[in-house]
Amino acid sequence: MTAHTTPSTVPHVPHHPRPPLSKDLMAQFIAIVGTKNAITDPADQEPYLVEQRNLYRGNTPLILRAGSTEEVSKILKLANETKTAIVPMGGNTGLVGGQTPHNGEVVLSLARMDKIRDMDPASNTMTCEAGVVLIKAQQAATEADRLFPLSLGAEGSCTIGGNLSTNAGGTGALAYGVARDLVLGLEVVFADGRVMHTLNKLKKDNTGYDLRHLFVGAEGTLGIITAAVLKLFPRPRSMETAFVGVPSPQAALALLNLVQSRGGATSFELMASAGIEMALQHGTNMRDPLGGKHPWYVLLQLSSQSSEGLRDTMEAVLAEAMENGLVEDATIAESVEQTRSFWRIREFLPDAQKPEGGSIKHDVSVPVAKVPEFLERADAACEKLIPGIRPVPFGHMGDGNIHYNISQPVGADRNGFLSRWYDVNDVVHEVVASLGGSISAEHGIGVIKRDLLPHIKDPVAFELMKTLKQTLDPNGIMNPGKVV
Repeated sequence: MTAHTTPSTVPHVPHHPRPPLSKDLMAQFIAIVGTKNAITDPADQEPYLVEQRNLYRGNTPLILRAGSTEEVSKILKLANETKTAIVPMGGNTGLVGGQTPHNGEVVLSLARMDKIRDMDPASNTMTCEAGVVLIKAQQAATEADRLFPLSLGAEGSCTIGGNLSTNAGGTGALAYGVARDLVLGLEVVFADGRVMHTLNKLKKDNTGYDLRHLFVGAEGTLGIITAAVLKLFPRPRSMETAFVGVPSPQAALALLNLVQSRGGATSFELMASAGIEMALQHGTNMRDPLGGKHPWYVLLQLSSQSSEGLRDTMEAVLAEAMENGLVEDATIAESVEQTRSFWRIREFLPDAQKPEGGSIKHDVSVPVAKVPEFLERADAACEKLIPGIRPVPFGHMGDGNIHYNISQPVGADRNGFLSRWYDVNDVVHEVVASLGGSISAEHGIGVIKRDLLPHIKDPVAFELMKTLKQTLDPNGIMNPGKVV
């Protein structure tokens, strides 16, 4: 990686301000959705312009709240004809600046498109519009005695369209895969307003190119997903959750292999002791599930279609792991509320760093077997770069995805620490690259990693990405400045 010297405390955003919309053109856009679904007042726009980490603050002349695929089509057709840039938005929970209008683009919110169009338990599918909030999709599946396994910390506000556009991962990826693995068909509106209707429920459809994968993970740069056919699964009849103290990432890896050899593992979350201590100190109504402190922790979940026997499996696995020195201590949840208390600690880890000052965060993945080596080498490289730096890694060890977050040294100047953003990125990403990993596991590219992409992507693949962008969006109106 090439070192950067910018003094900015957040990743640089290219500044290309756009000419203001004429009153006539603004009126044409507003007419498509109706006055009550067009937001022009700056105070009312505020929730759409600031992302949750407060790294970026956007600006826009107009926010359009589309209520149908037809309205989205009309908006994009007009935008393409007038070369008006559009930024699509779901729940505004993205972490890479991809949903923010950095240069005065028009924001197209899909939050009103929140219908579940079809529930088909026999086919194990559910057809959702893009604005359906993830937790609503989960609940709808449960009511049909099915499971939609995508689960994220932001599931109470993130949307299906956003999940697919960023190819979200989450805690269930170990057993069920990421968002890309959970979609069978898509409805997509192209930049020129054409609508691609491929909302099929088929597991087998070998009729040429599988176009859905062009749009999953494209962050709205190639087209706007307006609906999707999602995969459902049989709902587990039993579930066991354990909070486990382990001596090292190597021990955690061995525990993972042991658990997977017995079957039923649906989540395997690795957490450093520094993060647990921050969560217990700064969280509300949180307590240590274990009696003593441990260097590392694992949140382990097993699921089964059988209503009996899973507890015995969990106890046997943990007993064997203790005998082999892989586990120092463990407790198995005795109730639904205790299970939730375990997960609250894990889900609070990103917020637990905020009272500790500045934090530089990474969403990376490496081969599962390389996770211990990555953590050891990244810690050493960061400590050498900034003595006293505090790594707070956690993440989905079962699929190699680690959120390698770093808190500032105790007593350090926050802005001074954040000014080393690119320097820290360089050393961390160098370790990732050397292990055959990825600098973006589940959050996407957006603007935060846009400038890095040409340096880490295969050059032929990157050229193909640019060709696809030019082909599908020749006027460059779709989420400009993001990804490519």
